[in-house]
Amino acid sequence: MDHTTVAAFLNQKGGVGKTTTVANVGAGLAILGSRVLLVDLDPQGHLTRFLGIDRDEIHHTIHDVLRGDINAAAAIMSKPLNARLHMENRVDTMSMSLIPASLDFADAEVALVRASDRDYLLKRAITNMDREYDYILFDCSPSLGLITTNALVAASTAFIPVQTEYLAMESIEDLLKWIESVRARFNPTLEVGGMIATRFDGRKVLSRMVVETLRERYGALLLDAIIRDNIALAESPRYGKDIFSYRPRSFGADDYLGLCNEIMDRVSAPSEDDSLDLDELESYVSEPFRPTGADY
Repeated sequence: MDHTTVAAFLNQKGGVGKTTTVANVGAGLAILGSRVLLVDLDPQGHLTRFLGIDRDEIHHTIHDVLRGDINAAAAIMSKPLNARLHMENRVDTMSMSLIPASLDFADAEVALVRASDRDYLLKRAITNMDREYDYILFDCSPSLGLITTNALVAASTAFIPVQTEYLAMESIEDLLKWIESVRARFNPTLEVGGMIATRFDGRKVLSRMVVETLRERYGALLLDAIIRDNIALAESPRYGKDIFSYRPRSFGADDYLGLCNEIMDRVSAPSEDDSLDLDELESYVSEPFRPTGADY
């Protein structure tokens, strides 16, 4: 790959599947052969916990980076993460790293707002990382404050996970206007990569109506890949695993693999392995135990 795609995943509404999407897109891209860096920008540290990182494993966080105490490279966690991924997926070349967050990040906006270059802190922190990673993915907090602004200033593209329910859909217009204001003020090359429909239940009329409405309003901005509501997706964070490690033959793995392929197409940055379907993924992952009678 001749360039790095820096993508911010954001939505000011919580519970839309944002962290789940960042974790599983990151793992999927890594399985497909890309070098991936995830950055946890949520003071709650949900992405860090999702990936099974214990507090005693964390020595530095994104807060330390933004304060200027250390450079970004010093905060990157790779070994414990990739050891787990290699063990679960049996892919020796997988490369996914993380800059974690912890609760000390909660007061970051108050502390950083005094900085004269406060909107560019993250952009400067990841400068020169394009040689190390194909994708850098930001898991933003469910707010539109300074840290999320930093993510959009540093990003080349933004993706918006949208839960397929009415209230989640109604907040999109404000979010798009806010993204446009950041683009106009700070980052004229920022693009909206697309919206991702999440927690979709095809049995519910409302879920289907929301997807139809999004398609009517926003057209191709809504990605074709739809993330179905799935037991395995809800369970995997409990075990500190992405969906490909936890249930590689689940609906969730199928949906996120499709999303990874579509994201690669959208940013015109296919990996060396190009795209895979779920059947081809079997050569990358071990066959899991799959209980009968459950919506896996």
